[in-house]
Amino acid sequence: MTSFTSPQMMASEAGDRLAHLNRIFLRHRRTLWLSALRIVRDRQIAEDLAQETYIRALKASERATIEHVEAFLHRTVRNLALDHMRRLKTRDRYETSHVADGQVLEVPADTPSIETTLIERERLRLFEEALQSLPDRARRAWALSQVSGWPYAKIAKHLGVSRNTVYNDVKLVMGHCADVLARLDRG
Repeated sequence: MTSFTSPQMMASEAGDRLAHLNRIFLRHRRTLWLSALRIVRDRQIAEDLAQETYIRALKASERATIEHVEAFLHRTVRNLALDHMRRLKTRDRYETSHVADGQVLEVPADTPSIETTLIERERLRLFEEALQSLPDRARRAWALSQVSGWPYAKIAKHLGVSRNTVYNDVKLVMGHCADVLARLDRG
């Protein structure tokens, strides 16, 4: 005889498991919090770890039945608290917490200076001028190679020229642009 579990029965069982987990968690919430607090020594972090414990138990119960829910909750909160402390120790090892105000001012900004921005704009303008002074086919071959990443054989087929012609066109553009930028760098 084949047993059949209806979706309603499965939903009912899932609801019962969730209600059981909620009851046990609420009953042990304070002791879970205290367990975490003994390790992390911070009330808010202990509260966060207790909540994370509930979430982990909820996810675990969705995958399989938890045989001993209380033990699972206590083991999970302890492991989370210990992991938190390990992360703090690692962070402390690599981060400097005692930084003088003057040192903070010496940290370079993420954005380029106005001078750098103006110089780069001028370099870009000259680069574009250098490109425009070259033959159209050479510019197209260079763009397909350097910007689009096409191999020379594909470019050659697309432009209706030989692979060697594509190579020479790209070489021409690269050399011309390098000369223009080198002249700019020399002043």
